[in-house]
Amino acid sequence: MGLRMKFNLVLLAVFLLGFGVTGWISYELLQRNARDEVVRNAELMMETALAIRGYTINQVAPNLQMQLMRVFLPQSVPAYAATQTINELRKKYPDYAYKEALLNPTNPRNRTTDWEADLVHDFRNNVDKKEITGERDTPTGRSLYIARPMQIKNESCLVCHSVPSAAPASMIKLYGEANGFGWKMNEIVGAQIVSVPMSLPITNAQHAFRTFMISLFAVFAVVFIVLNLMLSWMIVRPIQKMSKAADRVSTGDFAIDEFSDGGKDEIGLLGASFNRMRRSLQKAMQMIEG
Repeated sequence: MGLRMKFNLVLLAVFLLGFGVTGWISYELLQRNARDEVVRNAELMMETALAIRGYTINQVAPNLQMQLMRVFLPQSVPAYAATQTINELRKKYPDYAYKEALLNPTNPRNRTTDWEADLVHDFRNNVDKKEITGERDTPTGRSLYIARPMQIKNESCLVCHSVPSAAPASMIKLYGEANGFGWKMNEIVGAQIVSVPMSLPITNAQHAFRTFMISLFAVFAVVFIVLNLMLSWMIVRPIQKMSKAADRVSTGDFAIDEFSDGGKDEIGLLGASFNRMRRSLQKAMQMIEG
């Protein structure tokens, strides 16, 4: 096996090892960053919903007290305001979702589905748990969700949700008496759930990974070619030339040119040493023949 082949095999083995390790590390890092981006988007959406709820409670509802005595306005309900606002956002970004999922809601659209009910029961069974983050498959692809418990901490909520007789007549007229009652203080009645698609960040991460790996391979290919050219020009050719010259000298053929001074590197020093050996051997042969 020639020197060039040994060099290339070692270089290829080192590259494959580095390529594999670098690929694994970069893939994990890009995927983690993509997921962190999705989580940040979900948290931003959750905080937006909370801000809408707070605005509705502090700024909207107090100014509608007189109207609420005559007719029930869903717009004064924080959950309704937050949901409607996010629904406007979903007209442009349909894969994003926000829901205040309740086990026993006044508005039927807020009733929990099976997986949402599991989250609510998890919160009810673990009252110290403040947030649940997970992933699930949806018809549009993989989605990340963040859920937070909805706990009754304000007695004003019980005005509309304790017993039908205490609720505003206008609300009973709109939604009826069958649902949304029997709530108690400090009871966890539902969960705020934000769902954010993972497809775009994951796709971007995979595209970045492919681009990085292709670039890494291209850099290696260039380095491989350059190193082989340098190896051939600076090492293999001079050694092959010396090998042929040594073979001729070994048979008594001294009619070869001396190697030119190639510099002070190892190959140059080897050439100079070979020249001295050739001259010494030639003189020794002349003395023997004389």
